[in-house]
Amino acid sequence: MFTCGPSIYQLPHIGNYRTFVFEDILQRYLEYLGYRVERVLNITDVEDKALAEAEKQNINLKQLTDSNIETFISELKQLKVKIPDYLPRSSTAVDQAVHLIEILLEKGYAYPYTYKGRKNIYYDPLKFDGFGKLFGLDMSKWPKKKRRFHRDTYTGNRWNNGDFILWHGYKEGDKVYWNTKIGKGRPSWNIQDPAMMPKAFDFKADIWCSGIDSTYRHHDYIIAVVEAITGKPFICHWLHAGHLLLEGEKMSKRKGNIEYPRDLLETECIWNHIRFFFIYGHYKRKLNFTFKKYTQVCRLLKNFRDMVKNLSVAEGSEQKSSVRAKKLVKKIKTDFEENMNNDLQVKAAFDSLCKTVSRLVRLEEKQELSAEDSKEALAKLKAIDYVLQAIF
Repeated sequence: MFTCGPSIYQLPHIGNYRTFVFEDILQRYLEYLGYRVERVLNITDVEDKALAEAEKQNINLKQLTDSNIETFISELKQLKVKIPDYLPRSSTAVDQAVHLIEILLEKGYAYPYTYKGRKNIYYDPLKFDGFGKLFGLDMSKWPKKKRRFHRDTYTGNRWNNGDFILWHGYKEGDKVYWNTKIGKGRPSWNIQDPAMMPKAFDFKADIWCSGIDSTYRHHDYIIAVVEAITGKPFICHWLHAGHLLLEGEKMSKRKGNIEYPRDLLETECIWNHIRFFFIYGHYKRKLNFTFKKYTQVCRLLKNFRDMVKNLSVAEGSEQKSSVRAKKLVKKIKTDFEENMNNDLQVKAAFDSLCKTVSRLVRLEEKQELSAEDSKEALAKLKAIDYVLQAIF
């Protein structure tokens, strides 16, 4: 499982963390089902925005990114996200990026071109049969005139219909660069992800996850790079999380409406409830964060936890088992898995748990729930909470 990590020129905001928590739910659910999951979360620590931010703060790039990475890992832990097996940084994969570019040059997919004094290297998407297949790009509208795009990233959900950069050539005054077989410079964003894939993966993974923005000008670029090199498909399933809106609007620096976990904590939000808010929905759909909605979701979780505590009390019951109780206990697992197997419908899965546990509590109040049934129900809920990390 390969998951796009942050461009660490700044701390991840709550929209980024919504994606990381969804990916954690996916990993944990696969493990709940019995799979062993190897996961990569890559960290982009060398790209245009990071260089500009370090310059702005008058610190070196490593100082900037090391500090942000430390906070990022700490906040993942607070959100109960399992730290992945691999946390590669793009700055440690430059040799591999150069190696991949050499192969692309040799095969004719890439070519050198000097732009404003930089000896850059670009990828020509027209050389790759099926470019844009993940997004469903209409290549009949591709411009006839040669165009090149020189930056790592561009603002907005639109396509750059032209050649994308693989290597930023050195220019006098650059503070961050490497001396390599293809010259001085640094790898671009779209070659860094393939370069960071562990050798154990051998350019193959079952699942690749990221936010919805990566469907523009990123994942199809990665497909073009890797499959041009290997000649084989390399990802079975692509999953993309929808945006997290803030009071109905997409977060952006320009609007000045970006929220970070620390901002929520200052308003008396707590980590467990923030995680639950992120997962209480479907990962593909937009999720609108408002404090009113957050309060409602927190109340829902508290009420559910209270019901679970009542089941704990029922463990000491001397009542006999009933057919109704046994059916409800069985539904805990079957309903949860049925909803989660339907493309991770976490909200529906949790709502089914609420309904079933509520009915079990009513049976307990009527003295129709045995200690054995209560114990089995709690065991199932604890197994499920390995995935949700919200109940106990």
